[in-house]
Amino acid sequence: MSEKLIEIKQDMPGFNRFISSWICRDVINIIIDVGPANSAQRLIDSLTAIGLERVDYILITHIHIDHAGGLADLMDHYPMARVICHKDSIKFLVDPARLWKGSLKVLGKIARLFGPPKPVPRERLTPHTKNEIKDLLIIETPGHAAHHLSFSYRSHLFAGEAGGTYLALKNAEYMRPATPPRFFFDVCLNSIDRLLALENQPIFYAHFGKAESSHLMLKKFRCQLSLWKEIIYKFAAGSLRGDELIEKCLRTLLEKDPGLKAFHQLDIDIRERERFFMRNSINGYLGSFEESLKNQN
Repeated sequence: MSEKLIEIKQDMPGFNRFISSWICRDVINIIIDVGPANSAQRLIDSLTAIGLERVDYILITHIHIDHAGGLADLMDHYPMARVICHKDSIKFLVDPARLWKGSLKVLGKIARLFGPPKPVPRERLTPHTKNEIKDLLIIETPGHAAHHLSFSYRSHLFAGEAGGTYLALKNAEYMRPATPPRFFFDVCLNSIDRLLALENQPIFYAHFGKAESSHLMLKKFRCQLSLWKEIIYKFAAGSLRGDELIEKCLRTLLEKDPGLKAFHQLDIDIRERERFFMRNSINGYLGSFEESLKNQN
């Protein structure tokens, strides 16, 4: 089997080396995630350029619009392809109105640049519980999203965002949690543990690239999640609120988190993108903190 990363370029500063699809070519051809609606044609053009005339299956790790927004166009272009996705996400793909509304609320201008997802035909969607692909193991990995799936195919782990986001730089690695609201810390850790229970294998990230050892990277990510919880919960329990609280957490995480050490090696526009998503992830932790306080009372 051969695997290939296809970068899906976006029309916004800082979004290079960020959104991708993975292609597995063998007896059957598989695409993992398809990117946003507004760049679907770019993905199709890239697939055409590498001579991919047939797609047998499209695997969707989760239905956030930067992963599944372009699905309808890909299905039109590859009418033979079937889609495997979480059984509980099918209704949102068939009728994406609620998905689009939620995306606008969380991402704002970025959602509009990604574009609204189009409805997809129900009859071509296969729930993950009825997987029909030989050698494909599907693991439920909620945390980043409620309906998140990871796929291990022939000892290649396609983790979506269950292992966070990752970027290999020239002499360093950058890794960040992807924990938007609503985030549940223990659920996320349990998902990582499910992936750690698999054999060690290369890990393939939706954002962005690959690393050779899933065990090494997932253990690093588990430690990172715990460090973020320690720092954010400490400040959340104090007197700071609102933007002041978020900015204090952000500054401290950039100082203390070894996974973010390479942040200042990133291009300026990529740093701005990352600050946006770090704030979003901090908000996820703050919501989790408030939820835990309610449960205590």
